[in-house]
Amino acid sequence: MGNVHESITPELAEFATSQPVFFVATAPTHEGHVNVSPKGLEPVVVLGPHEVAYIDRTGSGVETIAHLRDNGRITLMFCAFEGKPNIVRFAGIGEAIRPDDERFAELLARFPDTPAVRSIIRVDVDRVSDSCGYGVPLMELKGDRRALDGWAANKSEADIIEYHETRNATSIDGLRGI
Repeated sequence: MGNVHESITPELAEFATSQPVFFVATAPTHEGHVNVSPKGLEPVVVLGPHEVAYIDRTGSGVETIAHLRDNGRITLMFCAFEGKPNIVRFAGIGEAIRPDDERFAELLARFPDTPAVRSIIRVDVDRVSDSCGYGVPLMELKGDRRALDGWAANKSEADIIEYHETRNATSIDGLRGI
């Protein structure tokens, strides 16, 4: 049986921030595709008892940003793939904070140095829950895939901006991305 918590407790924050991978789910308001994206190169940062953020790196799609522009709904899910079984979800309203936003630099300072940052996804968490995780398999982490770092190292800042403007302009459902 799952539990709903008043806020992100220190124990839940520790669990979430220690997971090597988490999943982000968003969906458009009306017809369209639900999106679930794995995230793992950079950690989620707990900013307060009802606020989290993570780095949104350049990618082939722009579904999360487009869906947040559309309706803001977002859920982050963290699973224990080793140790005690557990699943934690943070649901709420999110926003994509882009480099031209005055809040961007201050938030970016909370993260390790990261290439190809497209935005920072910040979430006002209005539901914190956990559940058993008995169905999640035990898995061993072999390491991070750093292919995105290599791709970014061969691009100038202008190249990355052009990529965002051409390849991340709209979602697969035609919603505005960047």
